[in-house]
Amino acid sequence: MGMKVNRLQQDECSAVAKYRAWCYGNLSWFEVCGAEFIQTFCGSWPGALGLWLRAKLYPALFAAVGSGAVFGRHLTLRHPHKIRIGRNVIIDDNVVLDAKGNANLGITIGNNVYIGRNTIIYCKNGDIAIESGVNISANCQIFSAHRLTIGRGTIVGAFSYLLSGGEYDLASAVPFAEQDGKPSRGDLTIGPNCWLGAHVVVLDGASIGAHSVIGAGAVVTRPVESRRLALGIPARAVKTLGEDA
Repeated sequence: MGMKVNRLQQDECSAVAKYRAWCYGNLSWFEVCGAEFIQTFCGSWPGALGLWLRAKLYPALFAAVGSGAVFGRHLTLRHPHKIRIGRNVIIDDNVVLDAKGNANLGITIGNNVYIGRNTIIYCKNGDIAIESGVNISANCQIFSAHRLTIGRGTIVGAFSYLLSGGEYDLASAVPFAEQDGKPSRGDLTIGPNCWLGAHVVVLDGASIGAHSVIGAGAVVTRPVESRRLALGIPARAVKTLGEDA
């Protein structure tokens, strides 16, 4: 079961306790205060000094951070103790990294990954793995209530939306906002060396095989085999790509 906003709103506890649960989970108040100080002190500091301060102080917020990581301004971090970041990762301004969940592993980011400005990567008791060399353009959304993996060297175009889980029961009498969501159709895996054009949507369970290309604006509703060019709504494979693609 994921963390529901409306359930947290209904809890009979203080606003500060709700904030702690939403942003930090079960971290101690000492750890919460330390994280708040670091983000308040250098989270919005501009220029080279801000980049230097965040490079020095932000690793203390996460489960692990490799050398050479760069953190932009105005990042939103939730449950950062469940986020692992590799070497030479660049996270641009206004990115959201949200690893919320009661029993999940959280977010793992490999080496040499770029995450573009305004991109939101968030969990609802799910896990997200972004392998090394992945490039995620600006204004993307990546959501997991189950398990989502983006393979090594893949490019995700701007304004794309990938989701693992997130479907609701149309026949239920329970309002959608109060449902926990239907069980996922399975892991969502984007294979290595794929290229997803701008404004691509990949729905729950619609995994994409290695070395495939998804055209701009496509909506992927079912799995795509390896080395395919898929276009349209819903996306259909229109071409098999060669071994050198």
